[in-house]
Amino acid sequence: MTAPIRILDLGLVSPLRSQAIYHGVAYAQKPETPDTIILVGPTDPYVCIGYHQELEREVDVDYCREHGLPIFRREVGGGAVYLDRGQVFTQWIFHRPNLPASLEERFALYIKPLVDTYQTLGIPANYRPINDIHVQGKKIGGTGAAQMGEAEVVVGSLMFDFNFDLMARVLKVSSEKMRDKIHQSLNEYMTTMTRQLGRTPDYETVKREYVRQVVDALGRPAEYSDPTPEELAVTEELEKRFASDEWLYQKGGLRQTGAVKIHADVYLAEAAYKAPGGLIRATARLREGRIDDLTLSGDFTMLPSVAVGALEQSLRGAALDAAAVRAKVAEFYRNLPVQSPGVGVEDWVSAVMAIKGQSPLQ
Repeated sequence: MTAPIRILDLGLVSPLRSQAIYHGVAYAQKPETPDTIILVGPTDPYVCIGYHQELEREVDVDYCREHGLPIFRREVGGGAVYLDRGQVFTQWIFHRPNLPASLEERFALYIKPLVDTYQTLGIPANYRPINDIHVQGKKIGGTGAAQMGEAEVVVGSLMFDFNFDLMARVLKVSSEKMRDKIHQSLNEYMTTMTRQLGRTPDYETVKREYVRQVVDALGRPAEYSDPTPEELAVTEELEKRFASDEWLYQKGGLRQTGAVKIHADVYLAEAAYKAPGGLIRATARLREGRIDDLTLSGDFTMLPSVAVGALEQSLRGAALDAAAVRAKVAEFYRNLPVQSPGVGVEDWVSAVMAIKGQSPLQ
């Protein structure tokens, strides 16, 4: 394929627009819309949570409000992150046939021009499956994927600089000691272009090099353009939704901690399990030893995005028994074209069964 890639270099835009724009371009995609890469950064700092996350479990909402940090939920998986103009987001919005079918191959293709850009700058970056970029064992930015309308979306960033202090501060933690550990870990296991080079490289030079690497990786020319009026109109509509509390708080009706007895046969319980592909948090209402209601959240990636809700639904009514849960999850994967890199049947079983250890049923 030699059709050009459309490049939308939008510079700095509002925090809300920096997230809404790639959603808008994706949902406005038509058969004649070119595959598109957006380069954009926010004018001001903000916090962004993953599609499957529960806001008040992940983010210190009061701190963010007190310090004027907006919080937005994206339609891409992954974890909560502090963002500012130290990053240039690289947002791919492609037609489905024009990207590899498997998420693992898609991430590898998306990450290649990022790695090659860093290497051109003298930064020894490398691809670390499933979807990370590392520099000598330290992570430099993250990536995520989603399906929006008919479009396939992959997102990440060019990591010029990063505020490690604020990232540690905006997260919801159990204690200040835990926050100190997070801050220490971020400093030890994350890096940026500024840290690697001892200076911040010129943004425009790096963006041009990135586009050159995209052309090489995809074997397709690039053409700079602007969003269409329809794409902007869709984006503006999405901004209204993204700014609403209903969207921000949509995940997680069950918000109890530990096990809470409702009556003799009904309990609320929750547990967390770390799968290779991310943290899974399971919160359940248990009735007479069965899953009466269930919420699954975390920083994993699962496509299509509605699959998490479908999995929750499929497990309702199941006995809280490993064999019964495994049978339900296996049937779910057989019946739906689901992709969940680093999270398989046994991970969901482990996550759900961890609830049992928090309930009187253990």
